[in-house]
Amino acid sequence: MEKMRLISPAFRDNEKIPPRFTCDGENISPELVIEHVPRGTKSLALVMEDPDAPNGLWVHWIVWNIRPNIGKLVEHSEPRESVIGKNSWGHNQYGGPCPPSGTHRYIFRLYALDVVLDLAGTASKGQLDVAMDQHIKAEASLTGLCSESDGAS
Repeated sequence: MEKMRLISPAFRDNEKIPPRFTCDGENISPELVIEHVPRGTKSLALVMEDPDAPNGLWVHWIVWNIRPNIGKLVEHSEPRESVIGKNSWGHNQYGGPCPPSGTHRYIFRLYALDVVLDLAGTASKGQLDVAMDQHIKAEASLTGLCSESDGAS
């Protein structure tokens, strides 16, 4: 079985995220392609976070109960029947990169789970982490970069 992969036609791993996906652009989610989901996966979860934020980890987007056979997350949309949790702004939606200074890494983490999570949309990343504990079959990640000088504030 090949390793699960998360890629985007909008940018490559460890390259700049195009401005349209940032807070100073259209602030929409990029297309994400999911490959090689392991057999027996019941659902997928996705977290987008900035580990370089001034006050510690900043969560931009969390989505769970994504169908394992979805293949891709379409640009500027959230998968049907999935649950969108609260990001660090307290909103249940995608929040694009918005670095206050320097270059930040924005990590999209995909998890293949052996369960469908019983977790309300009011949940935070911490609550998602607890719910996923002991249920992760595989992980994949994609890192995009964004700098204040790229047009995002």
